[in-house]
Amino acid sequence: MSYDHAIFFDYVRDSLFSGSLNQEQVDGMEAILTGWETHLDDQDPCFLAYMLATTYHETAQSMQPVEEYGKGEGMAYGSPDPETGQTYFGRGFVQLTWRDNYARADREAGWSGDASCEWHADNALDLHKAGRIMWFGMSEGWFRSDESGPQTLIRYFNDSGEDPFGAREIINGDKNTVPHWSAGESIGNLIKGYYKNFLAALDASYSDPEPVPEPSPEPQDVVNVAIKAPKGVQVIVTVDDEEGEV
Repeated sequence: MSYDHAIFFDYVRDSLFSGSLNQEQVDGMEAILTGWETHLDDQDPCFLAYMLATTYHETAQSMQPVEEYGKGEGMAYGSPDPETGQTYFGRGFVQLTWRDNYARADREAGWSGDASCEWHADNALDLHKAGRIMWFGMSEGWFRSDESGPQTLIRYFNDSGEDPFGAREIINGDKNTVPHWSAGESIGNLIKGYYKNFLAALDASYSDPEPVPEPSPEPQDVVNVAIKAPKGVQVIVTVDDEEGEV
């Protein structure tokens, strides 16, 4: 599944970015779209729309991987790890936190050495790494669980319907929180609105590839046909409306 990126950007520029996009916002969304088309193009586009909506919320519309405000100050994950020297406050599109999650990102993606997020936590701010952490973390439920198991996209977007309000549980349990700046809207409903606009943009920009026509069969000058008949039986063959006796 692929998208016309120009149409997508034209749509979200007006519906979500007040008529103007800067280059960093374009680059961030371009990375997310291209990563999806490369690795996850057979998945439900509702997943992509919700990931874009989550990025929009978590990065304050910058659409770039960011560091957690306050860098984990006062939180257990806000102190340097005694072994690695790294501090595992939130980073990326979805605010990856805790050493275990940084280590899991390395395992799942095969990152090691200088590419490791566990041993070099700022790697989680890399545009493409942040995209992979978001795609697979939200799909596989890396971030939160409840009594029913990991919080995953398929729990909220499936054949039974879609629940972009409840899907906030994948990242954070704050769906009912009403920020002071939101004009009375809860976080869950804010992200639900972003989701609807991103999904409409994806629907408008969906590009259905032209089917490849079947090749015409090669013409043949000679057709070999074997006919077995008892002696004395006349066999008549019709070829291109012309009869001939064999």
